[in-house]
Amino acid sequence: MKKMVLALAVVMAASPALAISRYNSQSMSCQSARAAIHNEGAVILRYPSKRVQGMTLYDRYIRNSRYCEANEYAEWTTIPTKDNPRCRVLNCQNIDNLDGMFIVPDYSL
Repeated sequence: MKKMVLALAVVMAASPALAISRYNSQSMSCQSARAAIHNEGAVILRYPSKRVQGMTLYDRYIRNSRYCEANEYAEWTTIPTKDNPRCRVLNCQNIDNLDGMFIVPDYSL
């Protein structure tokens, strides 16, 4: 019984570390979106689709490749923000997208 209580306490103590912040990118400036990503390491940003009315798009944006899986790397992409329709941020891309390049880019926000 003591082992079960101890295991439960360890799991509960680790739960907050699994949380990831979620933001609406169009309610933030580009600078504040990039600052949130840099300060937290990884965040989820959501925004409305330009092609499908009423659809919300979202993805996980990261500070650098250390926040990606082993078979992924950080690559530049853009998101719409309150003040910039093409704010540059990083998200994880599959390493297969490198099309035979030998060097994996090491971008950082």
